[in-house]
Amino acid sequence: MGIVTPDIGLIFWMTLSFGILVFILAKYAWKPILATLHEREKSIEDALHQADKARDEMKALKSDNEELLRQAKEERSAILKDARAIRDNMIEESKTKANQEYNRILEAAKESIHFEKMAAITELKNQIATLSIDIAEKILKEELSDKENQKKHIDKMIDNINFN
Repeated sequence: MGIVTPDIGLIFWMTLSFGILVFILAKYAWKPILATLHEREKSIEDALHQADKARDEMKALKSDNEELLRQAKEERSAILKDARAIRDNMIEESKTKANQEYNRILEAAKESIHFEKMAAITELKNQIATLSIDIAEKILKEELSDKENQKKHIDKMIDNINFN
């Protein structure tokens, strides 16, 4: 007969060889294979737990990073606010100093102008006095050029002295 319609002998030898194979596999192969499968299963489970743990840590790190970023923004805002306040204070001080310097220069200029004006007025008075003396001298020379006018003028002055 053939393989398509097996005999009793073929079935016996096939069953016997299958039983021996199952016995050898059970004795030597299944335990290591099952141990390897359990070990693999355990390592996969550990890897999944570590992945979950890593995911949780990443979430914690992300929230920490967000908190640090928020704090950094607050610090930046505080620093910028302080810098603006310092800038405004420096500008205000500079304006005050500039106004004080302006007022000091203005007062010095007014004082200088006053002194120069007084000096010019004094010089003008001196020139007027000199011119007046020159004019009076010329007038007196003409009036007193003849003897009779001189005598009249002297008598007039004597009369004024007596009355005073």
